[in-house]
Amino acid sequence: RLRETFTADYETALEGFAARYAKTRERQSVDYYLAETMRQMRQTHGLLAAKADKDPLTKQFVSQLEVLRALGQEDKKTCVAFLYGATDLDFQNFAAARRVLASDMALAGLEAMISGQQRQIEREKPSATDFRVLEVALSDHGLGRQEIDALLDGKIAEPPLDDARMCAAGQTYLEVLRTLPEAARMRIYALSVQLMAKS
Repeated sequence: RLRETFTADYETALEGFAARYAKTRERQSVDYYLAETMRQMRQTHGLLAAKADKDPLTKQFVSQLEVLRALGQEDKKTCVAFLYGATDLDFQNFAAARRVLASDMALAGLEAMISGQQRQIEREKPSATDFRVLEVALSDHGLGRQEIDALLDGKIAEPPLDDARMCAAGQTYLEVLRTLPEAARMRIYALSVQLMAKS
């Protein structure tokens, strides 16, 4: 799908992997290649996903929630790292055992970029009211001030929240987002995608 839709990026990724191998003579796993390609795509074209149709944009977050749930059952530390955008060796090892799940997430992200490139939907930034509604909903679902601040503002609690608590909070966040009114949800999704592209 990447070759069909972003051919130059596909070729650049392959050239980069070939150059890395020529230099190090170390073969990487297919899971590394997938994670690294999607990291590059998120940085170069991730902003397009914010302009996608409702369904592809929503699917991107649904697939992330599915991955978070699976990580929450297997590795709380990697779950938290993934929540903040990391796809390191631990995540690659997880993906090696869950390749359908990992590839579905990668494809969902790519389809959102493709949709955004085609549709170019401009969405307003979330309003203060949007965030107040979200905060109340998160609180109603059991999250405390520390978890909410960590999720919405990136504030690090003192002492830091443990991995199990933060992993669960991340899942609750994505679940609650799905319950918001559509207009507010789409604005927050779009902002989240923009922040991920810049991270």
